[in-house]
Amino acid sequence: MNLSRVKMVVSDMDGTLLNSQHEMSSRFFELFKALKKRNVLFVAASGRQYNSILDKLHSVKEDIIVVAENGGFVMRKEEELLSTLLPKIKQQKTLNVISEVSNIHPVLCGKRSAYLTGKSKEFKELLRQYYSAFTIVDDLNMVEEEIIKIAIYHFESSEDYVYPHVKHLESDLKVKVSGPNWVDISSPDANKGYAIKKLQEIYGISPAETMVFGDYNNDLEMLARADFSFAMENAHENVKKAAKYQTTSNDTLGVEKILEQLLAQKL
Repeated sequence: MNLSRVKMVVSDMDGTLLNSQHEMSSRFFELFKALKKRNVLFVAASGRQYNSILDKLHSVKEDIIVVAENGGFVMRKEEELLSTLLPKIKQQKTLNVISEVSNIHPVLCGKRSAYLTGKSKEFKELLRQYYSAFTIVDDLNMVEEEIIKIAIYHFESSEDYVYPHVKHLESDLKVKVSGPNWVDISSPDANKGYAIKKLQEIYGISPAETMVFGDYNNDLEMLARADFSFAMENAHENVKKAAKYQTTSNDTLGVEKILEQLLAQKL
């Protein structure tokens, strides 16, 4: 595996770069410095909101690109590179559909803040793991901010208890099981693959020069944009089938181990 041509590294966050306690490793930041010296661009691509990703990567935020909200919002420093909104009419349609589903917790995701009703104290506390900026509202239908996606949480299983109720929306929306407990609904072009394609065009980087790491279904499109696509050992079976390579789990520094190989070939 010749990694010497790689110019851009893209990594998912939860289940990939973050361990099971949602923590970054100190080893990553050491490797990041070496990547920067070798002019390798690093992209953090997550279903998380922009602010939450920056919180995890605060010390390197000036030197990375952030693909937030599953590709719906892309920033480098203070420059907005891409924004793909969920049209208001589609937003209302989705809210109407999920209003009939019990035991779920929807979140409207804007560029700078997320919105929820706050009816569940338990969910509100859990949300702090993923959203550093959110607002409690009485009615989601009354939110006026432009929305990128609707994230829906189920405490047991999003694939079993949320996805079957919203699957029919796939005819004109992107519906993704993005984690064990999350389903994300957005515009068709609001996906990580579309965002990575745009970054490749902006920076003149080809799939042959791109490395991607992922673990869940919302990573499938971006894995297809890289010749060096890696599934984590803990990844969903769909991801393992789609990726060309596999690394160890997020709890055993699976991303960092491959970055070490990359840097060894960049000497």
